[in-house]
Amino acid sequence: MAAADIHHRTPEFRALYQRVLIQLKDFVGTKNDVILISSSGTGAMEAAVSNLTSPGDRVLVLTAGKFGERWVSLAKAFGCQVETLSAPYGETFSIEEVRAKLKPDVKAVFMQATETSTGARHCVQSVAALTKEADALLVVDAITGLGTTQFDVDGWGIDVIIGGSQKAVMIPPGLAYCAVSDRAWQRMETTKNPRYYFDLRKERKSAAKGESAYTPAVALIAALGAAFDYIAAGAGGDIVAGRDALIHNAEVVAEMTRAAVQAFGLKLFAPTAPAAAVTAVYAPERTDSGAIVKGFKEQFAGVIANGQGEMKGQLFRIAHLGFFDYLDTIAMIGGLEHVLQPILGRDLLGVGLKAAQQVYAKRRGTSLTQLLESDHRCSCGRPMAECSPTLAVVGA
Repeated sequence: MAAADIHHRTPEFRALYQRVLIQLKDFVGTKNDVILISSSGTGAMEAAVSNLTSPGDRVLVLTAGKFGERWVSLAKAFGCQVETLSAPYGETFSIEEVRAKLKPDVKAVFMQATETSTGARHCVQSVAALTKEADALLVVDAITGLGTTQFDVDGWGIDVIIGGSQKAVMIPPGLAYCAVSDRAWQRMETTKNPRYYFDLRKERKSAAKGESAYTPAVALIAALGAAFDYIAAGAGGDIVAGRDALIHNAEVVAEMTRAAVQAFGLKLFAPTAPAAAVTAVYAPERTDSGAIVKGFKEQFAGVIANGQGEMKGQLFRIAHLGFFDYLDTIAMIGGLEHVLQPILGRDLLGVGLKAAQQVYAKRRGTSLTQLLESDHRCSCGRPMAECSPTLAVVGA
């Protein structure tokens, strides 16, 4: 980033930009055009709404947390008639509930892959099976999902999938990206909502020439290219294999973390559909989770997150993004043992570490494909039997 003093209308930058866009396609796992925007992930969420809808359009939002609620606010801001399917915080939706809400006049479905505020993972694959043959477009906020969860973007028929720079690709915030299907590009030709900076058609036209429509975040784009090189280098130069290694890593350390906190006697906030991106944990009774967050910061200069909104004080969240690996996880669990021991009033030293080590010993050397197949689990992490029979239609 420090060396990225490049004018954005030069051959040097065009070469960098085109290379990063190709790497993005490989990382997302799509043949669709990928758009890079200088904004937070919410900018790409807004772009999805403004480009794909017209005032008065009926849309369906699947919401089970703070980021699902953001879809509701965005859709209302652009004049959509918003139908919501709500699940309690920490839970997810049944496919039959989605099917019942997906009426013929619904133009788009908006959902999270991972609800970062609660640590729950939603079943994108089964929702995609419902929308694939319908008129409704499927838009997925995968800002914490990409790089922690396996997606078949083109095979499942995800029309827009959104990522952000500060998550699994491990660089500072400020870039959002989205892969857009042909079906979504066609929809943009008839939609009427206003758009200017977030006009995806304009960005697509510029990207074809190796440029962005407006002044890009040059240093962050250089950083993104370096991050992709780093991810690929961990798998012999293959970015797809490197991405899969990232996902496998997230799945394993998330399972280690869940085992550790349960060994402490604490409860998971999303036990039935836990995410690989983040683990949310209820604070012990009569304890403000802020005390745990503060204790971890003061004792070990480490960061875990409090709950958001009304969940603040009730839970704490532990991220598993990027190459936060086995040793990092062991160190974090060991630190939590020291922080939680006086709060719980019992000896915890080694308790969480043992549980985490047992998970790692079981999973060591297991590929992501073997991990999912051995547990007969869907993309959402739940047993396949709990997900829709329609998954068989798309070859799951």
